[in-house]
Amino acid sequence: MAISAELYEFIVKVVEDKVRDIKVTREEFDKLAARVGELAEAQKRTEERLEVLTARLDSLAKRVEELAEAQRRTEERLEALARRVEELAEAQRRTEERLEKLVEAVDALRVQVGRLSEAVGFGLEDIARVVLPGWLYRHIGVEVELERGFVEVDGRLVEVDLYGEGTRGGERVLVVGECKSRIDGRDVEKFYREVYKPLSEQRAGVVGVLFGYVIYPDASRRARELGLHVVASYER
Repeated sequence: MAISAELYEFIVKVVEDKVRDIKVTREEFDKLAARVGELAEAQKRTEERLEVLTARLDSLAKRVEELAEAQRRTEERLEALARRVEELAEAQRRTEERLEKLVEAVDALRVQVGRLSEAVGFGLEDIARVVLPGWLYRHIGVEVELERGFVEVDGRLVEVDLYGEGTRGGERVLVVGECKSRIDGRDVEKFYREVYKPLSEQRAGVVGVLFGYVIYPDASRRARELGLHVVASYER
């Protein structure tokens, strides 16, 4: 059967159209395949970044747990410290109470010692008033009766344990003295500085005496150097 020219041309045209359609579809397929490949690569990179982020998130979660644990330990230490501070405050309060009681006891003891010192002092004065007149007469030729009295020093009255107006070789003398249970060099210097020296500058014939139970060697030495006399209660 012979194909007419018109039919042939029609068939050729149809085939060419189909070929063109197939070509277009192939190009689109290739583009789609390329796009799919790009998307797959992007997905791969996304998954990689997601893995990195997941790892970081895990690390962050671990760090948060560590910080939470550290915070818990810190709070425990703070609570322990607060308890310790309370204990120390309570101990301080008890210490202050004991200190107050100790201060009260010391004050009471001071009063008792003061009374005892006065009793001992007056006891010494009584002994001195009996012993010293004889000693002064036998050793330095002074005749005097002694009592507690006052002398004026630099315009002010100073109380002395021993005081007496007497005579020595027909001349008037003033005897002033101090009584202490124990007498050392510092006691001698203090009496010289505060009583004997200013009195001697005001008038002549001053005799200074320190009387006690115990006389230390440095007291005797300083008395000789300063022109004073130290006498023990057992001396005659």
